[in-house]
Amino acid sequence: MRDFANSSYQRKKVAPNKTKVQRKPLDFKKYLRPLKMVVTGVALFTLTSGILYGMYRVVSKVTLFSLKSIEVTSAKHLTREEILGLAGVEPGKALLSMNLKRMGEHILQNPWVETVRINRYFPDTVSIVIAEREPIAIVNMGFIYYLDKKGIVFKVLNQGDKLDYPVITGFSEEELGSDPKGTKEALEATCYLLKVLREKGAFILADVSEIHYDKGYGFTLFTASGALPVKVGSGDFPAKIERFARIYRDLLVQLPSIHYIDLDYNDKIIVKKS
Repeated sequence: MRDFANSSYQRKKVAPNKTKVQRKPLDFKKYLRPLKMVVTGVALFTLTSGILYGMYRVVSKVTLFSLKSIEVTSAKHLTREEILGLAGVEPGKALLSMNLKRMGEHILQNPWVETVRINRYFPDTVSIVIAEREPIAIVNMGFIYYLDKKGIVFKVLNQGDKLDYPVITGFSEEELGSDPKGTKEALEATCYLLKVLREKGAFILADVSEIHYDKGYGFTLFTASGALPVKVGSGDFPAKIERFARIYRDLLVQLPSIHYIDLDYNDKIIVKKS
């Protein structure tokens, strides 16, 4: 047997079979070109905006566009001076630099104002058009508030405010906060009932001193003469008030002996005597 351990034979190393690949350098310009276009566009936009804003600032201060005339629609509850004070506008201001949106927001802070529209007319005029809320009743909710025709409680009464409106009771500030949707719907129903009372028959709004709302039952009217309770309930107000109007004048002579009247039926009226 051959002793390979002591043999003088040496195995030759064979070079691996490799193919050398030529790598091409990356073309960074190819990838940077879109980025360069974006950066250039942003820079041009910023520069253009800056130039236009600078031109606007210069033009807005030109005396040619100085405010000279302020047109204000006549208002029932607010004076011209109060409206201008809320808007913070006076002659001499630069017409172009006036922030009309902010002026409108300041005017809307007054509870009497329902809507406001402000327009700028070159070369030197501003027009302010406001629509005021009109109260149709007073709501006793702890504090006394005005109620408008849309069912919005909009102003706490102050000294000097008119009081000759029907009084609405049964609502509270707590319910207005905890159940705003339900309270709003009930206030809208109150406005509808007031509208029916203004329009229907011999029994008119002047005959009502108070309208009480109960969440479970509905509405009860109290007459100005004798504070007689007239139960109206919820819904179908025109038919109920029209039926009652036909007999109301005849009932006036019996008021001292009547305990209450219930209209909350489809085809009849219940007169409960004491």
